[in-house]
Amino acid sequence: MRLRPLFWDHDFARLSWQADADLIIGRILTVGDWDAIRWLLLRLGKPALRAWLTHRRGAGLSARQLRFWETVLDLPRRQVNRWLRALGRHVWEKRNRP
Repeated sequence: MRLRPLFWDHDFARLSWQADADLIIGRILTVGDWDAIRWLLLRLGKPALRAWLTHRRGAGLSARQLRFWETVLDLPRRQVNRWLRALGRHVWEKRNRP
């Protein structure tokens, strides 16, 4: 499993879990392949990943990605719905629609 291509815009050799966990988790959740996601789940576990997403209220993830994680991590649907209704999210989610 290779994570380096996910961090093309960072000096991969200088990334560390302790200092860059938020960046690493966010990047894997948004653009990681299945191998990267499996690695992340093994590293963190579902409860810690659920806590990470909850703390950030799903920020940085698309509606589709949030619905995926809602299912995988048993996130409360109402909670995810609130995140999706957040003011800033609507602007970016609808930017390509006519």
